[in-house]
Amino acid sequence: MNQEQLKQMREGKGFIAALDQSGGSTPKALANYGVGPEAYKNDAEMFEEVHRMRTRIMTSPSFTDEHILAAILFENTMDREVEGKKTADYLWEEKHIVPFLKCDKGMVDEEDGVRLMKDMPEFDKFLDKAVANRIFGTKMRSVILSANREGIRKIVDQQFALAERICEHGLVPIIEPEVDIHIPDKAEAEEMLLEEFRRHLPKVTKPIMFKLTIPAKADLYRELMEHPQVVRVVALSGGYSREEANRLLAQNHGMIASFSRAFTEGLKADQTAEEFDTLMAASAKAIAEASAK
Repeated sequence: MNQEQLKQMREGKGFIAALDQSGGSTPKALANYGVGPEAYKNDAEMFEEVHRMRTRIMTSPSFTDEHILAAILFENTMDREVEGKKTADYLWEEKHIVPFLKCDKGMVDEEDGVRLMKDMPEFDKFLDKAVANRIFGTKMRSVILSANREGIRKIVDQQFALAERICEHGLVPIIEPEVDIHIPDKAEAEEMLLEEFRRHLPKVTKPIMFKLTIPAKADLYRELMEHPQVVRVVALSGGYSREEANRLLAQNHGMIASFSRAFTEGLKADQTAEEFDTLMAASAKAIAEASAK
């Protein structure tokens, strides 16, 4: 584990840029950027397009450690290069931004009000690859769709079981059981989620992080930050606009952003370099300010 990166994640000011759209979410990310399905014929061409988009983001003069602590990558992005360097090396060596990697392979269908992660039979091999590529930590997403106690217990048990394996490889896991922002019993689900975290945290002996939906009750997750092994608690935008996500985040002291769509909102392929960089600078500054509350 890179101790300088760990210190930056514990103490640094700013937020995490989530650039980890995978195969299923890439077409929407590209469409938001102004690149429609007519621009590519197959998955290989689609991933070329999205890497061009991500490269433009990462090489922008506005994408710096002034406001951005870390970036989360998709495996396909990690495997590629930016300006002649492997992506993770480029982020750290050129931008001083800590590289994370999305490690889940999607989710199964809903059961007991949750969507668990799919089985990953080659998980340890994947983690070895992450270590070889000088990745600092991982992120894994599953989703809560109702305040179902049994389902929420299952989702947290799965997250922590995988987190333990990730820690064994010297990586820092980001535990991400997202609560859908549209469910009517969101507040109740979040209280149940916190109860399950309390059950697991006494057994945690290595650094971990949480990525959570901005809670209905402000500062609900403040107690998680007090655990000595919790490096950071970060917020996902979850479908909120950037403005709304920033407003809600600012009410949760100590929580910082890990935004994807909300960070890149408004960026378009046909913008000039000046237009692109100016918009990204404004976005990064606003999100960093909301994260500093």
